[in-house]
Amino acid sequence: MPMSDDAFDALVAQLQNQAFADARAAYGEIGFERWRNPRFTGALEDADASGGLKGGCGDTIHIYLKFSDDRVVKASYTTDGCASSSLCGSFTAELAHGRNPEELLELEPADVLNKIGAFPEGEKHCATLAIKALQEAVNKYMISVAGHHRQGERSG
Repeated sequence: MPMSDDAFDALVAQLQNQAFADARAAYGEIGFERWRNPRFTGALEDADASGGLKGGCGDTIHIYLKFSDDRVVKASYTTDGCASSSLCGSFTAELAHGRNPEELLELEPADVLNKIGAFPEGEKHCATLAIKALQEAVNKYMISVAGHHRQGERSG
């Protein structure tokens, strides 16, 4: 006998509630809310620099940075990875806002994990991947700025 629409809807609701409970348990309330309402997603078309890396887990994270007066005014991320990669990309982009290159290079995976709160032990490598992608973007930015300064010296 086929399942009624009401029974199907009840099953879907039960599965969704279990998924939400599991996500809350894994990521805490702050991580759960960000998982439900992602922020800083998508490539920045006007980025001054970006960096991306593929982790040993197979996930790739890209970080995009837009600077003004040597401080990040916009940051975003993309990932083809799991919820943990997405959360780490999102919180890394959030942490980047308002910082200069030196401050960005001081950020560590622990800063990302502390911002999220709770995080699955086996997924913590995602924070390292996000920070390394950020560092790659910062290095590219610093190289491009140094190149512009050298060109200015030659033409000045």
